[in-house]
Amino acid sequence: MNLQVPYPLSPLEGPRLVCPYCYSDFTERRILFRCTGRPGPTGVVCSSVEDGALRDHLGRRERLPPVFAADGRRPRAECPECSAATDRQVCAVCHSRLPVNFGRMRGRMIALVGARESGKTVFMTVLVHELKNRVGERFAASMGGADDHTRHRFASDYESPLYDEGRLLRATRRTGTTREPLVFRFTGRRRGLVRTRPRHTLLSFFDTAGEDLNDARSVETGLRYLENADGVIVLLDPLRMEGARRSAAPEDPRHRPIHALERVTEVLMRRQGTPNRLIRTPIAVCLTKIDTLRHGLDEGSPLHRPQPDGPFFDESDSQDVHAQVQQLLHRWDGSEVDNHVSNHYRDARYFGVSALGDDPGEENRVRGGVRPYRVADPFLWLLSRFGGVPAGGAPRRSR
Repeated sequence: MNLQVPYPLSPLEGPRLVCPYCYSDFTERRILFRCTGRPGPTGVVCSSVEDGALRDHLGRRERLPPVFAADGRRPRAECPECSAATDRQVCAVCHSRLPVNFGRMRGRMIALVGARESGKTVFMTVLVHELKNRVGERFAASMGGADDHTRHRFASDYESPLYDEGRLLRATRRTGTTREPLVFRFTGRRRGLVRTRPRHTLLSFFDTAGEDLNDARSVETGLRYLENADGVIVLLDPLRMEGARRSAAPEDPRHRPIHALERVTEVLMRRQGTPNRLIRTPIAVCLTKIDTLRHGLDEGSPLHRPQPDGPFFDESDSQDVHAQVQQLLHRWDGSEVDNHVSNHYRDARYFGVSALGDDPGEENRVRGGVRPYRVADPFLWLLSRFGGVPAGGAPRRSR
């Protein structure tokens, strides 16, 4: 399905918004409304109609009350057919129901990209769990699903299998069907002149593998996802780097870690529209499964330190980790990744993370429970760049 904004965007209409489900952009005034389907004041009931922009899990068009245009800057509108008032705001393009107060909060699209077997699905699951629990307590913040689909799917398909059953999640499959993103609301606090106010940030995770960026069947949504991202987290598997694990089996040259990074860069360069400037989108480059390689690091390595636990993003600690990972990249994969990042990105940071804290082994079972290490660091770095969490420590400029 080709989703396109059915009108040109004018800067006079206000800032653009990005749908957290289809990643199309539009202004707040262009938000549509969906009728409730209940009787209006005259007793008229709008009948359900096929919505060509929405399909159920079998690919059939969903039958729902009709969508109509009104001033999306207002919280409610009156259906022109039945005169019933509705507050059900939907995307101007894909007609997905938007989170409450969507146009009035700053949504941040953080794209999570990883090549095959980089641990992206497990990383996303552990990250959200950490934000809901340990990190949420650290920042006095809350994290929850922004819609029923996200709440139910995350609990049943991601969190419960990993944390309750100790079962490793299956890798993302390459399919021709578009998976519905998981959309969360991260709510912290900001201090005002008189009182503390809540600060809401919408986060959308599109579960796709790095190889999908070269797959014509799913490239359309994947490209929109990256093109409209405010920040990008790229997961690289160091065990696929020649120097990190000499005993590893030879890898398919088509699936080297640098290739996923290069595909992301191509999309962001296309978005920027000029080859003469560094890419402005901040990018967090993460080496995953760092627990399997920490034994080879010096005892004084910052990757042996406990995770920061202060109510701020520790900039000084992060810069130390960045320098250590930069050295490891040169040791394990030559200078290829580091040279690519420094020659294309204005704001980049390296991270070493472990979602599980231990190698699941051949049985793919989580032994001794999930013990994540620094999983939230790349997310908190990006959020600190957006003003979503405070930053502390003595900053030093990263490459």
